[in-house]
Amino acid sequence: MRYDLVVFDNDGVLVDSEPISNRLLAGYLTELGHPTSYEESLRDYMGGAMHRVHDLVLERTGRRLPDDFDDVFHERVFAAFERELEPVHGAVDVLEKLDADGVVYCVASSGSHERIRVGHRKAGLDRWFDDERIFSSQDVGRGKPAPDLFLHAADRMGVAPERCVVIEDSALGVQAAVAAGMDVFGFTAMTPAAKLSGATRLFADMGELADLLRD
Repeated sequence: MRYDLVVFDNDGVLVDSEPISNRLLAGYLTELGHPTSYEESLRDYMGGAMHRVHDLVLERTGRRLPDDFDDVFHERVFAAFERELEPVHGAVDVLEKLDADGVVYCVASSGSHERIRVGHRKAGLDRWFDDERIFSSQDVGRGKPAPDLFLHAADRMGVAPERCVVIEDSALGVQAAVAAGMDVFGFTAMTPAAKLSGATRLFADMGELADLLRD
């Protein structure tokens, strides 16, 4: 393997949360008077931190979202996770293979630490990720497409950026990885390949990843 660290995005890569959270985000924004379709939510917010939602709504409408927007949204998301969330198909097999091969990995997500933990517990992935392997945009202040989160994760894991590969499914995440000087494998299960064109490699099935990392 040519990488010393595999950095996983979380939503849409490890846990199948993007359909859930973007459905709820579109509905909540529409409820607040900012009509948003599911497709528009994916286009504008997938892969981004919560501040991106606030920033774009303010930029487009001149209106701020309610102070409790994040709390209400996450309450709805966590309740839906408990009902619906599953691991991404093939993610468990990949983690088992990385462990067996002694490959170092972590997760670096635009989501909050609480969101990551809630999702991992429900999807049964928490046994692979202790606190030392979880990094959130909360840790750095600026979410993707800024490179800060990935650089922070590499620094904390003690690996140079050029020795890292990021596994991403969003255009914002690919931009962030490239800006961090890391290779990035774009997962196209939900995102058209054309939108991840900056990726080092593209793949459509998580079951392919372990073999790709060995190439």
